[in-house]
Amino acid sequence: MKKETESIIRNLQNTLEGQPWFGRAVYELLNEIDESKTAVKSNTTEHSLLELLWHMNTWAEFTLAHLENRTADELTAIEENDWRTINPEKHNWKKGMTQLKSVHEKIIAILKQKEDDFLKEPVPGRKFNFRFMLNGLIQHNIYHAGQIAYIKKLLKT
Repeated sequence: MKKETESIIRNLQNTLEGQPWFGRAVYELLNEIDESKTAVKSNTTEHSLLELLWHMNTWAEFTLAHLENRTADELTAIEENDWRTINPEKHNWKKGMTQLKSVHEKIIAILKQKEDDFLKEPVPGRKFNFRFMLNGLIQHNIYHAGQIAYIKKLLKT
């Protein structure tokens, strides 16, 4: 049975590009950003829009890596990239957006092949299961979309 897995897919897709209850979808919001302001830090925030985007990428990649059953070393490398130092030539807005979409597309493609039973399985090396991790990714995207919307407003981008 795939009922819960399909629900997670719908929630993820709706959060990213649908019409979510909380406001504008993540991709819609991110596409409105003036790229010239993405590295700016306002006086009221610790992180720039660019840093938030790449942080979101880290945890989407972390989720994908677990779904793909990557090695412990690969998982450690992903986590070490969290809140990375941004190199504007390597970590630009366009590349970050492309990666965010690509990783989520891969997550959804894998989920479409899964039955609900896998959601109960523990995530290797963690104290939670795949259900918790996938719902956490959705919540993480919503949380940072809120931060991005706020910073966007402060920067008038």
